Amino acid sequence: MISLLGRVRFATLGNVIGGIKMRAVAIVCVGALALAACQKKTDEAAKTGEETQASAAAPAAAPAGPPRRKPGLWVQTINAEGMTQETKLCLDETVEKKMTLWGQQMGEQVCAKNEITPAAGGWKVESECDFGEAGRNVTSGTVTGDFNTKYVMKLTTTTTGAKMIQANGTQTMEMTGAWQGACPADMKPGDMLLPGGMKMNIASMPGPK
Repeated sequence: MISLLGRVRFATLGNVIGGIKMRAVAIVCVGALALAACQKKTDEAAKTGEETQASAAAPAAAPAGPPRRKPGLWVQTINAEGMTQETKLCLDETVEKKMTLWGQQMGEQVCAKNEITPAAGGWKVESECDFGEAGRNVTSGTVTGDFNTKYVMKLTTTTTGAKMIQANGTQTMEMTGAWQGACPADMKPGDMLLPGGMKMNIASMPGPK
């Protein structure tokens, strides 16, 4: 869940995170986008869920939508293409809400399909998004965890039509987020510490137009 910032952010993160190709980072973005963009839809569906449950019995399932992450310092470990990268993100409620809003806006603009549904032990994620020159991404996967201490996102994305030829193909990625406690004194809400020591503040970036 390291972006929700659109194609410009894909390029930015692709340039600064060495070792993992741009498309691996894009997958993380798309996965996070699907998760956050669908939050509003699943919340609305939950409101009418009582009527459905009253008419037909259903097996036990995960909650309607994943909760927001707990404020504080999160370490996010990304495994893709046999390589591992780690980022640190300082969150508060304001930043988390802003990222969710961006995700909703981006989903409406570029994704023909953006769904998250309850599955055993978590949620199933499916999205089809067109990022122009960055290609068309079809993503499926799962998200598990309580988002209070830990979450795990496992995604498979197929990219086609990307201007950068090496970005095309099928990519698997796993991202684990682990809550570490309060943010350190040298990090403010929205600060993300990237591999190599580069720091950026995602909250200060403009959202999608």
